[in-house]
Amino acid sequence: MNFDYQHLIPEDLHPSSRVWIYQSSRLFFISEALQIEDMLNSFIENWKSHGAPVKGYGNLLFGQFIVLIADETATSVGGCSTDSSVHLIKQIEDAFKVDMFNRQNLAFVVKEKIQTIPLAQLKYAFDNNFIGADTLYFNNLVATKQDFLTQWMVPVKDSWLAKKLALNTVSQ
Repeated sequence: MNFDYQHLIPEDLHPSSRVWIYQSSRLFFISEALQIEDMLNSFIENWKSHGAPVKGYGNLLFGQFIVLIADETATSVGGCSTDSSVHLIKQIEDAFKVDMFNRQNLAFVVKEKIQTIPLAQLKYAFDNNFIGADTLYFNNLVATKQDFLTQWMVPVKDSWLAKKLALNTVSQ
């Protein structure tokens, strides 16, 4: 699987643009992905904050991650506009019977596929070599476009998981 995604992100969005990543509990089917794409496009076209259009971006990446980006250099994104994006994600959850808000499920690239591991099983997965220090981890906690482009997919040893696993190779 090709995990290159940076070229998909609009260059005209400021590096400090806010990012929200929602990880699905499962891979979406192609038919679902096409519907989600339409939902995201419609949302982005109509996304407003205090009546002003939000310069934004939305996409389904790798069939499992919904990424929303808002460039706040033109219009700041307030509570109501953030709530509207959460409402969209809840609509997707309901329509496709998935969980998009479970932050306890961690995603990794294992044997060229995205695999999820519950946080409670992280140490077991590491101890039994299912994942290692160099395994790519999807850090869905990134908050800006710049961090999304450079720190979303990182080796476990370069993520917050290194401390949790007591790795001594943290390079942060």
